[in-house]
Amino acid sequence: MNFKKIAIAISLGFSVSCMVDASAASDEVFTWTCGEGKVFKTSGTTENVRLVWESKTYELERQNSLPGSLRYKNTSSGHDLVVLGNKAMLFNIRTSTRLADFCQTADMKSGKPPHLFAGVEPFVQN
Repeated sequence: MNFKKIAIAISLGFSVSCMVDASAASDEVFTWTCGEGKVFKTSGTTENVRLVWESKTYELERQNSLPGSLRYKNTSSGHDLVVLGNKAMLFNIRTSTRLADFCQTADMKSGKPPHLFAGVEPFVQN
């Protein structure tokens, strides 16, 4: 095998492994436990979050938000997820209801910032 073929094979192998690693990271599921015994799950990336709420799945897209927060919405279903440094809240903007409040992942309960903040923006606690 000549040098060009070896370089192409290595390059293709590296590209495929990077794609697999990126998709595996977005497939990680995070369970959020909330006040009043409510629970939801999220997976996806910092730009697009898959929300599982009451056995139904919704795709939420990242929206502009205030510094120190992240916001994800699905305008069709009305689901609106707001993530702060110490909690998240789930709303339905179509019905003007708060579905879940004071939601945290296991990491957040131990004092870590939300996983969605990783590499997105710094969160400074007051």
